[in-house]
Amino acid sequence: MAGLEEEAHEGLSDDAGYRMLFEASPLPTWVYDAETLEFLAVNDAAVRHYGWSREEFLAMRITDIRPTGDVDALLTSIRDGSVGRPERELWRHQRRDGSIIDVEITAGRIVVDGRDAALVVSRDVTERRQMQERLVAAEKMEAIGRLAGGVAHDFNNLLTVISGYAAILRENATATEPLDEIEHAAEQAAALTHQLLAFSRRQVLRPQVVDVNEIVGGMGPMLQRIIGDDVQVAGRLGDGVPPVEADRAQIERVVLNLAANVRDAMPRGGRLTIETADVELEASYVATHGEVTPGRHAVLAISDTGIGMSQEVRKRLFEPFFTTKDGGGGGTGLGLATVFGVVKQSGGSIFVYSEECRGSAFKIYLPATSRPVEPSMDGGKPASHRGTETLVVVEDDASLRTLVRIMLGDCGYQVLEAADADSAMELCGEHPGGVDLLLTDVVMPDIGGRALADRLIALFPHLRVLFMSGYSDEAVFRHGMIRPDTAFIEKPFSQAALARKVRDVLDG
Repeated sequence: MAGLEEEAHEGLSDDAGYRMLFEASPLPTWVYDAETLEFLAVNDAAVRHYGWSREEFLAMRITDIRPTGDVDALLTSIRDGSVGRPERELWRHQRRDGSIIDVEITAGRIVVDGRDAALVVSRDVTERRQMQERLVAAEKMEAIGRLAGGVAHDFNNLLTVISGYAAILRENATATEPLDEIEHAAEQAAALTHQLLAFSRRQVLRPQVVDVNEIVGGMGPMLQRIIGDDVQVAGRLGDGVPPVEADRAQIERVVLNLAANVRDAMPRGGRLTIETADVELEASYVATHGEVTPGRHAVLAISDTGIGMSQEVRKRLFEPFFTTKDGGGGGTGLGLATVFGVVKQSGGSIFVYSEECRGSAFKIYLPATSRPVEPSMDGGKPASHRGTETLVVVEDDASLRTLVRIMLGDCGYQVLEAADADSAMELCGEHPGGVDLLLTDVVMPDIGGRALADRLIALFPHLRVLFMSGYSDEAVFRHGMIRPDTAFIEKPFSQAALARKVRDVLDG
């Protein structure tokens, strides 16, 4: 076969110059017999990239570097005469170590010692294809997120009205069982919309500088209760893990949701391992993992010894409402979608590594901060949530606006209603004695809540402001329209929660 390779080189050209170009090409290049499909010549780049020696190559056919499932398609292309045309085609190749790569093939017909042959140049495009797939997946998740966030926003307005009027009816009701069912259903629906908001990255986070080790370390007993005694929980907290800027409650929620997922993956018991580490991500890693940023990160990894998952499941794992449980399993398909949204909204990235029957591992990368860890934001609450101040409520949803007026009126406040910013400006300017607090929706037609608040504060410097919304677009927060330290209440809310928040802002 070695002599045949020399003949092939001679057939390629009549001088040593073209043979040198064949050997020196940085791309894997070979010649094969169009009838027998045997390799006639390969260059050094092919040997390096595919792993077989030159002697091994020359004892093989081109079907030997194809995955078994692709051979029939290759033979069909050969019979149709499409292989060997001077055009680019995309194929999959298998290297000596068994790994599968995506390749772009450029081929052309030549004659070697009087026989039909083909000259082939192979370009490995695996990384490019993976980047394209990640981009398509990211765009898909973003589109689903926008849809989910919009639905949750509108639905939260309806839930606030339903649960609010149910609470009002309860005060004079003789039969409370129907109201119990209404309120219970509203609470369940609100929990689902909160998960949708988390996935779509439109929930309100209260970020502070936190210690990931401290959060994870304090959750051990709770995790053991959730996943049961037949699963062993092991913690490996790394040294020097940097602080991160995130919402403490949401990071706890991420750990709990992942632990619940692990519980389902180990029906016969097993081992759950939670690890943290200090990692510096280099540019080379970022180049192949487009979702992350370079620099120092705190890593939170949760792995299990469960049943694992297929590649098809991994691709859809974070989609809302996607679940592998059967109809009676009780899964909503929002647990991992929530995890995805919280991590992304916190500026982090999440990766999943899994094989069927070999367990799974979730790795979360959160950007480090140089700021010191902050104490908990929790504080005392005032004893009374009633008042006599004058409030103006600005909400374009008439049903919700009326409900809020009733809720706050029952707490002793004088409440003015406005459907838009212009009406609110007029009310505040004409009301004798002034207005003490503005309660406004964030997103409204024409003029948004932030712009309205700025205008009113310019006229009434002592005015207090409380924002409300079913969601707040991430861009609104990032561009300073709503800051993390801004007074905010998320829909749906109860009368007690609204009264407490209003009192907090007025007394603040």
